[in-house]
Amino acid sequence: MLGIGIFGATGRIGKLLIEALQIDNDANLSCIYVRNELQYSVPNGVLVTNDINVFLESSDLIIDFSSPEATRLLLNAAIDNHPKPIVIGTTGLNKIQNDLMISASQKMPILYASNMSKGIVVLNKLVKMVSSVLRNSDIEILEIHHREKKDSPSGTALMLAKACAEARNLDIEQVRVSGRDGLIGKRGDNEIAVMSLRGGDIVGKHSVGFYLDGEYIELIHNATSRMTFANGAIDAGKWLVNQKNGLYSIEDALTI
Repeated sequence: MLGIGIFGATGRIGKLLIEALQIDNDANLSCIYVRNELQYSVPNGVLVTNDINVFLESSDLIIDFSSPEATRLLLNAAIDNHPKPIVIGTTGLNKIQNDLMISASQKMPILYASNMSKGIVVLNKLVKMVSSVLRNSDIEILEIHHREKKDSPSGTALMLAKACAEARNLDIEQVRVSGRDGLIGKRGDNEIAVMSLRGGDIVGKHSVGFYLDGEYIELIHNATSRMTFANGAIDAGKWLVNQKNGLYSIEDALTI
């Protein structure tokens, strides 16, 4: 049976991963990495450690929902001593951390996704198609998350924006707008707006609108449970362990 190690076990998704693995038929929870003390109980036989090398040695597959800095530490340790298949769901990675992930993928299979939802995979495919077909439409993306979310815009919203831009052969860094205030003039022809709202306990909502004169299309995805992300990460991990070294996306793993 596939032994999965959880990195970032004290976070919301980390706790759900532990719960999901207790009823999984093909994988089990082998090890948990914690920097300090774990504040809740885990099943008997699960190793809890603050030694990252022991953690890597004790796991067939790592699932990481931690922080950008913690992900950097994990990747460096894996590169140096224990290359392992790693599923990364940490958001807010900067260029240095992204480059490290790409470098690490030369030594081990890595799957990175800002959102592990199958519904988001479908949405991403749809926005590519609509962006390409309705090339003259104005694209506005809105994401809403709970008050505790630290990064903005969400990684998923940025992924959707990039998909829209690529469908039109645009560089998202050149056309993205993430704020409007004051007398800013009319909307630019190639603008792709990505706006964020924060409040309450909203798990996640992403809408992508394509606005034309006389009509518009809005594509919306609502996440109503974080267990969606935990189950998606586990499914992705089961797929990843059979892949060659390289960097993969959730679209590679979830055939839809």
